[in-house]
Amino acid sequence: MKSITGRVLAAACAAVMGLSGGAAIAGEGKSAAGTISGESRAALNRLYASQPAAKALGEKAVAVLVFPGITKAGFMIGGQYGEGALFKGGKTVAYYNTTGISYGLQAGAQKYGYAMFFMNERALSQLNKAEGFEVGAGPSVVVVDEGMAKSATTTTMKDDIYAFIFSQKGLMAGLGLQGNKITRISPK
Repeated sequence: MKSITGRVLAAACAAVMGLSGGAAIAGEGKSAAGTISGESRAALNRLYASQPAAKALGEKAVAVLVFPGITKAGFMIGGQYGEGALFKGGKTVAYYNTTGISYGLQAGAQKYGYAMFFMNERALSQLNKAEGFEVGAGPSVVVVDEGMAKSATTTTMKDDIYAFIFSQKGLMAGLGLQGNKITRISPK
């Protein structure tokens, strides 16, 4: 039974990697770092254009980590993967990937963008403190939905990290357990 679960997990991860298309790895004459940075900046600009609350947070945040395209797929066991850039003072200062695994009643595939607004240095320092930043552990992370974004102001938002999910495409339905890890990478 253990080897079957391992094979299913490996297949789910391979499917996620295949669905992501390797766009950030080979960027038509650009370096992988340049591609990740450019795609992340473009995604952040689209988020700012569609969510004024995100733009207001971006002006107050000490740093913003943007994953322009996370691909998630699964059937019972699922996986997700994406690469992104950390912006501080308007400049790209580091690159990260996000990986995740989930287990439970789930089926489908989707692609989405994800931006994390670090509102203080303490929260930002947690990003590199361990062997990867696990969402849900450490500083408080608040996911901003469309309703909250419409009523939020920078004076009402007092948490460490705010996250926006945007540009969702595809269909993923499920109920289960999920873990997500963000790790610093060094693309060429």
